[in-house]
Amino acid sequence: MLTLNIYYKGINGNAKKFVCEMISKGIVDYIRNEKGNLRYEYFYPIDDGETVLLIDSWENQDALDKHHQLAIMNEIIKLREKFDLHMKVEKYESIVDSKDEKYIRK
Repeated sequence: MLTLNIYYKGINGNAKKFVCEMISKGIVDYIRNEKGNLRYEYFYPIDDGETVLLIDSWENQDALDKHHQLAIMNEIIKLREKFDLHMKVEKYESIVDSKDEKYIRK
């Protein structure tokens, strides 16, 4: 599994406006229903009103690559430009390690 933490930063509440438009245009639901998408959720940091965090998880790199090739990405890019958002992206790959299982409460 791959997880991307995407931090959208703007001014004057533009990051939150971006999320609202992503939701109202149905883009969020579309992505959540894509084959291979496991999670697509937005969060707002308590101490930073101008940043939105997107946690975006995919089954594997192939699923993410297919997502990036879809026309919906052009809509997302247009919205990022409309709201003049800047991004920081962190990418993580899940690794199952039995040594860590004893520390995880399920």
